[in-house]
Amino acid sequence: MCDTFVALPSVTIDGSMIFGKNSDREASEIQLLEYYPECRHDPGELEECTYISIPQVEETLPVLLSRPFWMWGAEIGANSKGVVIGNEAVWTKMPIQKEGGLTGMDLLRLALERRSTARGALDTITELLEKYGQGGNCGYRNNGFYYHNSFLIADPKEAWVLETAGHLWVAKKVEDYYAISNGLTIGSDFDLMHEDLIYTALEKGWVKKKSDFHFANCYSDKFYTSFSACRTRRGRSQQLLRQKSYSVTDAFTHLRDHGEATYRPDTHFLMEKVCAHAGASPARQSSQTTASLVAHLTPDLNTFWATASSSPCTSIFKPIWFANDPLPTSFVGENVDSYDEDIFWWHHEELHRLMLRDFQYRHDLVRKEFDTLEKRWLDEAIMVKEKDRAALTAEAFNLEREIADALVAMLETETIKIKPRFPYRRFWKKQNALVKLNLK
Repeated sequence: MCDTFVALPSVTIDGSMIFGKNSDREASEIQLLEYYPECRHDPGELEECTYISIPQVEETLPVLLSRPFWMWGAEIGANSKGVVIGNEAVWTKMPIQKEGGLTGMDLLRLALERRSTARGALDTITELLEKYGQGGNCGYRNNGFYYHNSFLIADPKEAWVLETAGHLWVAKKVEDYYAISNGLTIGSDFDLMHEDLIYTALEKGWVKKKSDFHFANCYSDKFYTSFSACRTRRGRSQQLLRQKSYSVTDAFTHLRDHGEATYRPDTHFLMEKVCAHAGASPARQSSQTTASLVAHLTPDLNTFWATASSSPCTSIFKPIWFANDPLPTSFVGENVDSYDEDIFWWHHEELHRLMLRDFQYRHDLVRKEFDTLEKRWLDEAIMVKEKDRAALTAEAFNLEREIADALVAMLETETIKIKPRFPYRRFWKKQNALVKLNLK
């Protein structure tokens, strides 16, 4: 499950475009933050996506991607032109294509590689959707996880929401702000659609008259949409976006939102929190925020803030700019699917999982340290010279690692004040054993 939002210049404090996404996947499914430079390709060359290969284009743009390690496509990403995209799993009445096709993550990456505007990216996704369809298993250890996709696409000037049902789709240009989650949101008010969209609904008896057509009502799978608790999460996002003068710090707070000041991740059944924590209930076992990204887009400069780790409430957003080798490390090691302290994502996971043993108390301790550091990067990102940006990014990642080591040492000596409930403790004990993470 995931949550994605955008705030347009009309509602932001500095007239910028602010985009954010939490990518929610399996609790131990590492997500890699990667940079790919621009590249020219030979005629006839193929692009090898997750399950199929398609003809390559002559030139691809530089892209910054947050990618589940086992797939080709990405959950969140941006390109050097300031186009940024997040996708969401949605469930519809249209048939699922279980083999072949492009995953929603493939479509996201292909659009970023190939187009320099939000509208162009939308066109690329719909063209590829028509030609190849969307499909294939999208789960890591859950090898029966199939869904359709929605997308939120933005550039410094405009934003679009694109929602699909099989090969069909509908799109709406965003005004002021918009949030998407794991359900269809577009109704009868939209700007673009597949030519067969309304006809298909009429033919299948999902609507009686063309004038009554409502995309979400016609195409949603009501069971899975309800079970995902997406309406609650989207409602919370819309509420947070309504405030005047939305800022980058508001976006950080938004992605860390639990809906309450005294949140405990061991006490709820459904996936109703924007900052998602996996748990023992069937509804939450595959819903852990495993990566977060905020894009701050202006006419003069695009700054991207990434955690490169799970649970934004237990980590720091760090600044990244497009340039040659903008990341301090590839974030890849030899043992990507099990604990490896040399990989930034896994290194953070030791701290994250120690915090879960007494979340409320330990969260407050860690945030005192991390909030100070995050404010420092926000202040320095405004002043840093272009030639020093990559160095600032490297410093941010390296210093978070050092402070995380100190916090781990501290938490290992802390007495647990409120022990989580037994099913929750058992769930995380199994997760730790699965990836060979031995906590003291």
